Amino acid sequence: MRSLVLLVGLLGVACHPHHRANTTPVRPPRDSARVTQRPPAVVRDTALEQRAARLELKVLEQEAQVDELQSRLDDARHEVVRAMAKLQSLATRAEAASGMAEAEIALQALRTANGNSAPPSPEYGQGSQLLQLATTEFDQQNYAGALYLATEAKNAAAAGRGRVASDDRSATRRGEVPFALPLRLQTTGRANVREGPGAGFKVLYTLETGVPIVGYSYVDQWVRIRDDSDRPGWIHQTLVDRRE
Repeated sequence: MRSLVLLVGLLGVACHPHHRANTTPVRPPRDSARVTQRPPAVVRDTALEQRAARLELKVLEQEAQVDELQSRLDDARHEVVRAMAKLQSLATRAEAASGMAEAEIALQALRTANGNSAPPSPEYGQGSQLLQLATTEFDQQNYAGALYLATEAKNAAAAGRGRVASDDRSATRRGEVPFALPLRLQTTGRANVREGPGAGFKVLYTLETGVPIVGYSYVDQWVRIRDDSDRPGWIHQTLVDRRE
């Protein structure tokens, strides 16, 4: 009897249906919010760029001043050596004093021609420096050197008067800053020379790479120049560099 009960139980277990395992793949939950990475925005500081441009122009101006003064000092030293090599002085005290007085009058006339209320011209600044050096040499009783420097100051004043005669000084731009002395520059690429300090002004002419020019003043990043043919105009600072 027990064997019969056991057999019935085994048959019941064998006939019971098996539960299949749920094999459906579980999808991972979607991200509710996707983070999009954007490149950082580039912010240009125009005021900082203009300040950097002005500092670059100041560096060019100061380097040119150092070179010019060094050249003048070398010439003065040569004059002193020549004077010492001779038994008699090349110039008397009266001649040096007269030359310095003439240089001072020429510089005053140049300042008047420019307009006393206008910024000093580059030639005026150069002549004033030379006259100051002449005064120093005169005080040291180097009359030959003083006369030489006074003559150079008069030449600078004469060059300034000639430029004023050909320029319309009423065309001085607002915010224009003159250099302490004319800068010997050259173009670093093919450059348009414009009628005024800005890309919106008319193109007067075009210069090729390596053309020598002279800079007189600047407004922001634009430099007032003249080429070897004495043509005036404005050129962007990035297109000029010092001329060796």
